[in-house]
Amino acid sequence: MDRVRDITRDIRLLSQLVLAPATCESNVDLSSSDFGISDLQTIRDLANSNHVILRAFRPLELSLRADRKYEEAEWVMAAIDQEHARIKHAVGFLQQICAAMEEGGCPVVVIKSLDHWPDLGSDLDLYTDAEADRVVEIMRAQFNATVEARSWGDRFANKWNFVIPGLPELVEVHVGRLGQMGEQTDVTRSLMLRSRMAQVGAHQFRVAAPEDRIVISTLQRMYRHFYIRLCDILDNAQLLDGQQVDFTCLRSLGSATGLWEGIATYLSIISDYVEEYRGSGVPLAPFVTRSAKFGADQVRFRRHFLRVSILPHSVALYASELASLWRKGEYRNSLRLSLLPCLATCAALEQKLSGSDKGIW
Repeated sequence: MDRVRDITRDIRLLSQLVLAPATCESNVDLSSSDFGISDLQTIRDLANSNHVILRAFRPLELSLRADRKYEEAEWVMAAIDQEHARIKHAVGFLQQICAAMEEGGCPVVVIKSLDHWPDLGSDLDLYTDAEADRVVEIMRAQFNATVEARSWGDRFANKWNFVIPGLPELVEVHVGRLGQMGEQTDVTRSLMLRSRMAQVGAHQFRVAAPEDRIVISTLQRMYRHFYIRLCDILDNAQLLDGQQVDFTCLRSLGSATGLWEGIATYLSIISDYVEEYRGSGVPLAPFVTRSAKFGADQVRFRRHFLRVSILPHSVALYASELASLWRKGEYRNSLRLSLLPCLATCAALEQKLSGSDKGIW
């Protein structure tokens, strides 16, 4: 029970640091004599899994200095420098990969990974409409990349993972489809057209439009992993606070894909969670909150993340997506999605038997 309380304390500390950094020096008390380097190591691991090291550790360093904990502040600065070096290396590679793809006739959009900027995800995700064989050919010829063994889930989702010498992060390329079972093709039809160029550090990348970012994030969090990371809350809160989202367009995208209820619920969870730390949520259109099926009161922090319960919530969203695809006459995509429970069952059995679901999920 003590360890559960410690982890909960740490996630609350990180949430305060990234969602309300201006209040940290007055509200975050780190002066206790038993708060030291070992605590910071645990917090760094949690921040790393939630992709918020840079955004959390900058205000953390200031708070530590305010409490005259100079040794701990220097440790935090060293962790920031280390993460900066990792990100600079990875983003340099990413720029080369995108350029090689474009030159080879495979235009790509960077999805998910750069949403966390100035932090970066643990792998590099791309989307393309090009032929998969051409993608593999370019990656092998230009970067001496090897293709990781594809799981059943990878094959359904139509994605490939590449290992590139000298790059610790995997490069994950989604080809023509999105969703755990590759069931989503409506959203991909406009993904490339709606993308735009963005300045990221010293480089420019083609990235997804804000509405597409939210759709993709919802697919990953509410329909695949069933947990929400702190970076997901922060990334989407920044989009919404900056009034970058066209809610009418988002509802149209969500309705066309059968994901609208999941999107509305996801945004309501984010708003509720932000309100807990800032005193007010993110600005949402009234029809978003009306469409939401539940809020942050229905999610629980467990194993480093906010968990969405499979029963009844995730099952209800899955059934709604499946029914929508069927009503629209997308029978092949409906069939793909209908196989998800079988895949999940196989993954659970494999996890229980071998300790890993790597070859399935």
